[in-house]
Amino acid sequence: MLSQVVELIESKRRFAITSHLRPDGDGLGSSLGLYWLLRALDKEPEVIMHDPVPHAYQKLPGAQAVRVTDRIDREYDAVFVIECSDITRPGLIDLEKQFVVNIDHHSTSALFGSVNWIDPTASAVGEMIYNLCKAVGVRVTREIAECVYTALITDTGSFHYSNTSERTFKVASELVRAGVKPAKISQAVFSSYPWSKIELLGEVLATVKRDPSGRVAWMRQTIEMQEKAHAAEEDGDGFVNYPLTCDGVEAVAFLKESAPGVYRASLRSKGEINVARIAEKFGGGGHRNAAGCTLTGSWEEAEASVVSLLREAVERRNGERDDDKDAEDVILPADTEKRRPEARQS
Repeated sequence: MLSQVVELIESKRRFAITSHLRPDGDGLGSSLGLYWLLRALDKEPEVIMHDPVPHAYQKLPGAQAVRVTDRIDREYDAVFVIECSDITRPGLIDLEKQFVVNIDHHSTSALFGSVNWIDPTASAVGEMIYNLCKAVGVRVTREIAECVYTALITDTGSFHYSNTSERTFKVASELVRAGVKPAKISQAVFSSYPWSKIELLGEVLATVKRDPSGRVAWMRQTIEMQEKAHAAEEDGDGFVNYPLTCDGVEAVAFLKESAPGVYRASLRSKGEINVARIAEKFGGGGHRNAAGCTLTGSWEEAEASVVSLLREAVERRNGERDDDKDAEDVILPADTEKRRPEARQS
């Protein structure tokens, strides 16, 4: 399908680029990387998003040019949809009426585009944008490199996650040669948080609990905590990973209250504990070790429902190997922005 994308780019001129609600590093980095690629070809691209660029990505080249809108309100030859499991995830009205190019690295992404370029072997869509540069003969500029590198480090967890491959490091090496300063990018993405995030983290960590085995942990973020810290919704991104850094903890649930009685749950795990299967039970999805879903009810009911399943998964892992050996890099289909937080950034 790469050849179809190349043919389209060569034959058309005016393009829109979008990604999912609450865009993350891969969604934004890949979108902006494609934006600079198209500009290098003297095309007319525009990046449009339903939600504003999060603080962590505002220093990306081209981030200030992202237009925030809830609909397709201009004429384009095609709309590139980046890292979305279905056509509703960008949250854009009238998107289904456009000529859509679906670009994703999740194997179970719905084939909703007029053109569907899906590469499950890619560690991130950013890696695919890099390959597209090579295919159309565009030199990887510093702008493209910084955007694509951001996509790589966020979707691989700074090269910690199991989707990191030899090819990932080869692409990263080429991006550094093109002008990327790894320390600069990492500082911008991971070390430039507003103080409100620290205050919110203190509130959240005070709620952390473990089960008697010490292998399952969970914590919560209430609307009241967010208001007390004067924090934005995105400030809670990444909190779920803190308990998982402790030796012995194998699975974590982090519940964020989005409305009274409604909670977005981020799930994380180590090794072969498949939290995506748990998220699927609540209408969500994700990777084996990083997934999410939406829960309803009281705090106690919501926590009990997901924690009990995490405990079962951990106990089963200690008794026998998960029979889904290849699920590690599989994404379960879900409208993740309407029903769950980002699998890697929440």
